[in-house]
Amino acid sequence: MARVVVDVMLKPEILDPQGQAVQRALPRLGYEGITDVRQGKRFELEVEGPVDDAVLARIHQLAETFLANTVIEDFTVRVEESEEVTTA
Repeated sequence: MARVVVDVMLKPEILDPQGQAVQRALPRLGYEGITDVRQGKRFELEVEGPVDDAVLARIHQLAETFLANTVIEDFTVRVEESEEVTTA
């Protein structure tokens, strides 16, 4: 099974109040030097079978019509390489 990732972000010209709130809080938490924060959404889609151009086109259409509001958001679609990651 393959994983396709759709990342959705507000367009640069759209204000991001949640990102701004995080950016303002960072110095109080001891994280200096971060000048901007933008918040987004990440969708991970598990796909049966191989991911070819037709599958990517279908997922692009899904993202454009359902996952993102293209008036105010941009999105990217990419195939994520499978790798085993462990976290503590």
